[in-house]
Amino acid sequence: MRRRQQRPAGWGPAGAELPQPHYLVEPRHLAGGGDLRHITEYLRVSGWKDRTPRAGSPLCFESPDRTVRVGYAGHIIPPTWTVSSGPRTNDGTGAGWHATFGAAVPVEILAGFTDALTRPPAPHAPDVWRPLAQRDWNVGKKGHHTATSPDGSAILQYRQDEGRACWWACANATTAAGTSSRVWSAVLSDTAPLHAVEGFAAALSDPRPLLRPPGHIPFAAARQVTTTPYMVLPSQLGSWQRARLAAARATTRVKGGWALHRTRPTGHTPPDYAAPSGAGGRSR
Repeated sequence: MRRRQQRPAGWGPAGAELPQPHYLVEPRHLAGGGDLRHITEYLRVSGWKDRTPRAGSPLCFESPDRTVRVGYAGHIIPPTWTVSSGPRTNDGTGAGWHATFGAAVPVEILAGFTDALTRPPAPHAPDVWRPLAQRDWNVGKKGHHTATSPDGSAILQYRQDEGRACWWACANATTAAGTSSRVWSAVLSDTAPLHAVEGFAAALSDPRPLLRPPGHIPFAAARQVTTTPYMVLPSQLGSWQRARLAAARATTRVKGGWALHRTRPTGHTPPDYAAPSGAGGRSR
């Protein structure tokens, strides 16, 4: 693990609250799972219903039209996110799709998929490979259509084996001794909404680091991981979280049981909670 010099905070006039130590972690796919509320609160604000049992596990959120469910089972080994779509017909007929994500998938990356499910597809045809290629991922076909991160530690693949197809992603960490281990994996039906798969690909390949508090960087010892100390005021953390939810409120209205998005501007683009504005990529 490599550490850089702390960046100037530049918070302005001192207030009563004290800055708290955090770390900017890159590459983002090795930052650890993060706060589940990054996913669940966005869904709640977007009109999804909390169907979590009173016991509190597993978490379950259902889309307004009751066709899509997002769940997190923290009580099983290994803990797993599950996203699925079932048929709308009463007799149970019709095709659905299914996706699973390991608990170590950063919530900010998974949100690329789940956030997209709260809105209809864009007018243009989805292109899963476009955000990857634009960010210097190696995109090609060697048996399967595959995109590999610049450091080789993350992969997104479209697999076709014996007439069956799926999307598959993974992240790997290399120790100082040179041994490699699988950190997380994800499997998505080939029928999963392409605009949501594209959102996942865009979030996976986003070069911005993710913010994590001390003790919440499970793969910090990996050779690829760089952590940068970053002091954060509690009010800033709250502000970034509120901005994310405000963006959901400003762009969503519930009509006919489904989330339709307005084009009304929000006044600013809220920073990713885990990547404060101004946080750059890896220094050479």
